[in-house]
Parts: sequence; structure tokens; C-alpha cells
Amino acid sequence: APELPVYERRNWLIHLHYVQKDFTTCKVLIKEQLAECGGMCEYAVYVQALIYRQEGKIQESLELFQTCTLLNPNSGENLKQVARSLFLLARHKAAIDIYMEAATINPKDWEICHNLGVCYMYLKDYVKAKECFKQALEIRRHDITYIMLGKLHLMDGDMNSAIEVYKSAVEFSPESPDLLTTLGLLYMQVNQYQKAFENLGNALTFNPQHTKAIMAAGSMMQGHGDWDVALTKYRIAAVNTPENPPLWNNIGMCFFGKKKYVAAISCLKRANYLAPFDWKILYNLGLVHLSMQQHASAFHFLSAAINFKPKMAHLFMLLGVALTNLEDPDNAKQAYEQALSLDQKDATIPLNYAVFLYNCGDKKLASKYLTIFGQNIKALPSVDQELLDMASKLAPALQVGENLVW
Repeated sequence: APELPVYERRNWLIHLHYVQKDFTTCKVLIKEQLAECGGMCEYAVYVQALIYRQEGKIQESLELFQTCTLLNPNSGENLKQVARSLFLLARHKAAIDIYMEAATINPKDWEICHNLGVCYMYLKDYVKAKECFKQALEIRRHDITYIMLGKLHLMDGDMNSAIEVYKSAVEFSPESPDLLTTLGLLYMQVNQYQKAFENLGNALTFNPQHTKAIMAAGSMMQGHGDWDVALTKYRIAAVNTPENPPLWNNIGMCFFGKKKYVAAISCLKRANYLAPFDWKILYNLGLVHLSMQQHASAFHFLSAAINFKPKMAHLFMLLGVALTNLEDPDNAKQAYEQALSLDQKDATIPLNYAVFLYNCGDKKLASKYLTIFGQNIKALPSVDQELLDMASKLAPALQVGENLVW
């Protein structure tokens, strides 16, 4: 048998221990190999750099990969690893330069095109990023490239293009529950619920335990008032991800829909414990406490939500309701006015403010806001019957009924 060069003698053993993740033995072998050959063994240096990267020593790994490029300047693989290390150090422009150099050696490497796209994405050069991702897909199709291109379209606010990208991705990987779920969620956002349901159903066919798909399907059922069916779905997800804040938030709101307020608060408190900075959970807790006429608790949660979401008009409106019931009309008035300044098109805010002003005895101002309510509902495609009933009761009391057509 031919004698292996002294530089490469232990490469097979280094490789064996590396793939078995036996890094301690691997390092010892590398040290011996490099001592023997005076640091001239490219593979030993390369594996040492990979181990450093695994251990989080990115700068050290970068230096070793650069040594590899000096030992073998014609290797595109070494340049790709140098660029990868620069990317991990958030030196995106330097990474692009190295990837460009690697592309001259391997012009048909999809990984180079894909990673160039990711670097441009971080530099917010979305046009070049899209070009790179499309080029990568022409060379070879990969799920991850479709996902990044779809994300890019979403960052641009181009929902239709994102849907087209994910449709192509699903054609390429028809059994990927992640891709099917994402496509389903995108259809939900454009109100195409039938297509959304089909894709989510397919995702659950391939993986019945897929939490994201269960959550999406459950929220659709919840949106249509099928509380029990949604809870059945959420029960499956709760087994796999018991510490999922949005899951407990949705379970809580299902119980709220079923008028089981104590169970709702219990679930929402759990969600709040798991995600104390999520304003939606705090908003829902405020809403449920208002329904239970626990106005001080409602005030507490709504104030906390406002700290995280100070531009949300509905939060100020609910705060106004809570303050009214806590017999603090001055602050309630301020809360309503803040809500109106944040959202002039909402119908519920002027109606609630009109009721508040009527109860405070200011009929003139109340009639003004009831008129605004009448104007605002004309622009809405559908209006809650409860709002119309409230307005029709208030209008005769304020003697403005003749001017308003619901």
C-alpha cells in the first residue's frame, strides 16, 4: 500500500472523531498532527477551526480558516468558511467580499448565492438580496432559500409575492409541514380562509403534532366562534409545548368566549407569567376583568399594556371604561380623548365616549360624538349589532335621532 504523506497521516482518524462529536480526542490528535508537520496540515487546521466555531470561539475559528486559505488558496470551501465566520461576527460587508471571491472559484455554488443574499438582507439591500436568492434557486432549489425569499417579500410588505414564493416552495417540498403552515398563515392574512384551511390541514396530515399549524387552525376556529373545537386542537399543542404563551392566551380567550371567566383569567395569568412583556395578553386580562366588573384589576393590566403599546387607541378606550367605573371621570375623559386622537376612524371609541359624556350630563358634546359614530360606521363593511342597539337607545335621549341613519 502506498505510504500516506506525513501531513495527512491522521486525517481519517481526526474526521472519525469529529463526526462522532468526540472533540476532546479530536483536539489531541490535531495537536499531535500539527506538531508533527509544523502546522502545515490543512485538514487538521480546518477541523480545529470548525471545533472552535462549535464552542463559540468565532474570532479564533476565523483566524484558523484564514490559515487554511493560505495553505490552499484555490479552495472555494475554505473561502466559504472564512466568509461564514465573518458573517457570524456581523461583518457582513467583509463576508460579501470573500463570498464574491469564492464565487469566482465555484460560480455554480447555490450556498454562496444564498449566503450572499442573507448578507445583503442584513445590510438592508433588499434588491440585491432578492437577485441572489433567485440565482440560488436557479442553481439548486432548497427550502431555506424559499423561506428567506418569502421573508424578504414580507419585509417589503409584498404579501402576494410572498404567497407565490411559498406556493413554489410547497410544490418543491409538498410534505413540509413548516412550509404548508406558513403558506396557510399568509392566506389567513389576506382573508382567503378556505385556502388557509387546506394548507393547515395538509400540514397536520403530515405532522399531527405540529404546534404552529395547530395554533393557526385553532385560531381560525376560534375566530368563527367554535370554542370547543379550538380547545380540542389546543389540548394537543399543550402536551407538546406546555410553556407556550400565545397558546395559553388563546385557550384563555376560548374560555372567555364560553363565558367561563375564572378559567379564562387562570389561563391568561399563566400566559402572562410566561411572557410578562406581551401586551396582547395584558390587553386580554384587562378585557376579562372588565367583563367580571373587577375594575381595579382591569385598570392595572390595561395600564401595563399601555406601557408596551402606547399608540393603541383601544387600550385607552378600555382604560376610560375602567376609570369611569372607578369613579374617576377626569382621568376617564383624558383616556377617551387620547384614544380619539390615536384613532379617528374607529366607531366604538366615539360611541363609548358619547355614553360617558351623557352620563356626566354633557349632552351637547355627547351628541357631537354620537354623530361622529354615525359617520364612522358608514365606512365600515359590517357593524356589531350591539353597537347599533346602544346608539339607537342613546340617540332619543340626546334628541339627535333624526339626523342619524344606522
